[in-house]
Amino acid sequence: YDLIYAPGNQYTDAVLQAAEEFPDVAFALLNGGEDTPAKAVNGNVTSLLPNAQQVGWIAGALAGLMTQTNTIAFIGGMDLGKYQGYQEAAAYVGQQEGKTVTTLDIVYSGDFSATDKGIEFAKAMIDQGADVFFGDASAVDSGARQAIDEANAASGSVSIYDIAQPSDLLGQNECIIGSQVTDNASLVGLCMEAVEDGSFGGEVIYGTLQNGALSAGALSDLVPADVQEKYQGYLDQMVDGSFMQ
Repeated sequence: YDLIYAPGNQYTDAVLQAAEEFPDVAFALLNGGEDTPAKAVNGNVTSLLPNAQQVGWIAGALAGLMTQTNTIAFIGGMDLGKYQGYQEAAAYVGQQEGKTVTTLDIVYSGDFSATDKGIEFAKAMIDQGADVFFGDASAVDSGARQAIDEANAASGSVSIYDIAQPSDLLGQNECIIGSQVTDNASLVGLCMEAVEDGSFGGEVIYGTLQNGALSAGALSDLVPADVQEKYQGYLDQMVDGSFMQ
């Protein structure tokens, strides 16, 4: 093998050790740190990451369109750099729609598996008026959606929404209205191209809307047709580089 792919940053130490022992092999690390390639003694490690700003934009634009309270929220496991894009896109889209959208201060659970923290954080943010949520924290997100579904059930209608991860299919929770999608197969393909042209190693390969590794998922019927049309327009701007310009 001349390219070995490790599916997660939990393999960072193992990859760096193997890469030092096998200098002629290329190692690709999904969700590896931006600083990881520089740590490889032989320069044969590349991190694969979705473009965090664009991930935030995809979710933030939808949140800005869908919020009725003009207050939205983000719940994270750890800082993966997506909050700022979410906040700025929601504010921009809200402004275009004639409203001022505020994103509550971010909270991190410090653990991607802390379902109880997701429940706790979501309940507190709902009490502060948040009606659209986005997160990047696996089980923490599941907890948040549980709290959101419970709040919606108590009110008798779905008026608090969640923008989920791609594995959280529409219908899994009633509150899910959309998602952002990272195509890991495309990222691996970009690695293969880099190996073939001799440019692989010592850098980060980012998945973007432009190279097809990043996209928006399907939308729920809870998103009105006119809002879906506006949302697609903003996504098109993100692709052509005119968003927020």
